[in-house]
Amino acid sequence: MIDYSVDSDGIAVISWNMPDRSMNVLNNDSIPAFAEAVKKATEDNAVKGAVITSGKPDFIAGADLEMLQGWNGAEEMFENGMELQMMFRAIETSGKPFVAAINGTALGGGFEICLACHHRIAADNPKARIGLPEVKVGLLPGGGGTQRLPRLIGIQAALPLLLEGTHLNPAKALKAGAIHAVVPADELLAAAKKWVLVAGPEDAVQPWDKKGFRIPGGAPMSPNGMMTFTAGNAMLREKTNGNFPAALNIMSCVYEGCCVNIDNGLKIETRYFVKTCSSPEAKNMIRSLFFGIGNANKLASRPKEFPTQKFTKVGVLGAGMMGAGIAYATAMAGIDVVLIDRDQAAADGGKAYSEKLLSKAVGRKKMDQAKADAILSKITTTTDYASLDGAELVIEAVFEDREIKADVTAKSEAVIASDAIFASNTSTLPITGLAEASERPANFIGLHFFSPVDKMPLVEIICGKETSQETLARSMDYVKAIRKTPIVVNDSRGFYTSRVFGTYVNEGIAMLAEGINPALIDNAGKMAGMPVGPLALADEVALDLIYKIRNQTKVDLGDKYIPSPSDDAVTKMVEDLGRVGKREGKGFYDYPEGGKKHLWKDLAAQFPQLPEEEQPSVDEVIKRLIFIQSVETARCLEENVVTTPEDADVGSILGWGFAPSRGGAISQIHTTGIATFISECDRLAQAYGARFTPPQLLRGMAEKGEQFYTA
Repeated sequence: MIDYSVDSDGIAVISWNMPDRSMNVLNNDSIPAFAEAVKKATEDNAVKGAVITSGKPDFIAGADLEMLQGWNGAEEMFENGMELQMMFRAIETSGKPFVAAINGTALGGGFEICLACHHRIAADNPKARIGLPEVKVGLLPGGGGTQRLPRLIGIQAALPLLLEGTHLNPAKALKAGAIHAVVPADELLAAAKKWVLVAGPEDAVQPWDKKGFRIPGGAPMSPNGMMTFTAGNAMLREKTNGNFPAALNIMSCVYEGCCVNIDNGLKIETRYFVKTCSSPEAKNMIRSLFFGIGNANKLASRPKEFPTQKFTKVGVLGAGMMGAGIAYATAMAGIDVVLIDRDQAAADGGKAYSEKLLSKAVGRKKMDQAKADAILSKITTTTDYASLDGAELVIEAVFEDREIKADVTAKSEAVIASDAIFASNTSTLPITGLAEASERPANFIGLHFFSPVDKMPLVEIICGKETSQETLARSMDYVKAIRKTPIVVNDSRGFYTSRVFGTYVNEGIAMLAEGINPALIDNAGKMAGMPVGPLALADEVALDLIYKIRNQTKVDLGDKYIPSPSDDAVTKMVEDLGRVGKREGKGFYDYPEGGKKHLWKDLAAQFPQLPEEEQPSVDEVIKRLIFIQSVETARCLEENVVTTPEDADVGSILGWGFAPSRGGAISQIHTTGIATFISECDRLAQAYGARFTPPQLLRGMAEKGEQFYTA
């Protein structure tokens, strides 16, 4: 687990090498073993100094979050946290020079070990990542990161790295001052040992332990520090709306801790660490953003009885924005792509999208031209369906028209092998119905990508009634191959993501129709933690698209269609006012060329507002916008559209940006408490309509005292 050796020069090498782990982590086994190795090195008079490194390709990935979840209460968490702090202080105050030989990625607690060392040398590996990303899962660095990094590089430089969880490659870490040197990988250990040999007594003392130390750029109460925290707090509030206590606690850690000496600063950090870990936001984010997404990426729900499919050739039908994006993502994974459209110019236009993205990557020095050319050469454009021969998978991304989709299905199946998969990228049309055009419905599946494909990480995999488990397994292999996160759902109108996403937009439009101030509606959406307000989002999606989908749904469902309170407002915007959204520069917002978008000045005249004294509270608007999504998600679980709470939460966050601090649409119910959630929804249903009525699934769980999650 921790290899320890001393060479003939008296240099101890402490090498992390955890068995049965792809990466080293700090956990209940490795921390005591590491502490014992440090004690050996510091207490052995024959040891001049020590090198801390790794026997694996990467250094240390950070703390094991399962360990944190296993700690029993705040008192144990504080004790364990302080033990870790004191172990790191033992390195700093040992009187012997310690150097971190960072051979690969060093994140979180792994980088905090490096910060506790007197010197840091990294291997020249552009793919390695160095940083403190804890805030991304609702936590803060608990091993001294909020105290040592600001003292090392200055508060102003450290805060963005801490608050955004930014990863730096070795070259950027060196430029930032977070490490001392970058050397070729094969020279790393030798360079580290050389530093120990030449280190004097003054090199074995951290800057903050030296008399007269001052924080670079100024302490918190200095003029520069006061400006940093004044502006930083305002920016933090604007960006997070108070939804991420970890970020606020990081700011407090740095401010309070840097006003005192390092030892007291570490105690302050540990107290805030315990406070942050105990927050519902941290529990939500760890559950969904770490474990939930991690399990989805590992294909935890993949049918196990089928061998892994290796894809060499994929067909994409339709070279519009979605098809072009799918082709790009596939080619980036090293898979050959045949991109087909009605004419050669359209197909070439789809390939040009990839060329543009690759050109940007080259311009930003994230890729060299040779690699970009190789990726682009993976995409073949054509109008000839015969080119699909040999494709293991064909994905159609043509217009949302059943006849067009049926036509391309037939043309493809006439060419591809009998065991090839045919997938539809539809966002709303039921897969079972589309599969009726297929000669092999067992091989027919839905792969719903999100726009823009190159940026959006989720793929919603939809199983039709006849989709085979083998087709599902192989489709999941494809999603993993293109480095996307899959969730699996069963067939339904709108599936899961489109169906629930629509409730957020429609509730916002319904409130506008009721006379609620549109600025209140959209600001409340952002304050709830959504990326944008529902009216702005409706403009992004396009009001005429919402209108068309609504009308098609009415035709398909006939008497079973249940009108939405947003229907009349959407009709008015599209039919009467011709305001269809951002695409045309006018919707609920105006989009002046070269200017900033703003609410349409005549919106209040078209949708008269209630008097100010009758406007609802911000909390009430937030509750309506957020709870409606959770109610509909619970219905999807009850109807077996989405089959697990984990997939529901991952899909809601990655698919339409449900507030991450709430952990997802189901985690929100769990955190609120099922009984409390039901009570509030019953009140909302009484006040605003039956759409808020909680499903029997929730009532049954409340009666039995059941929960969605154990923690």
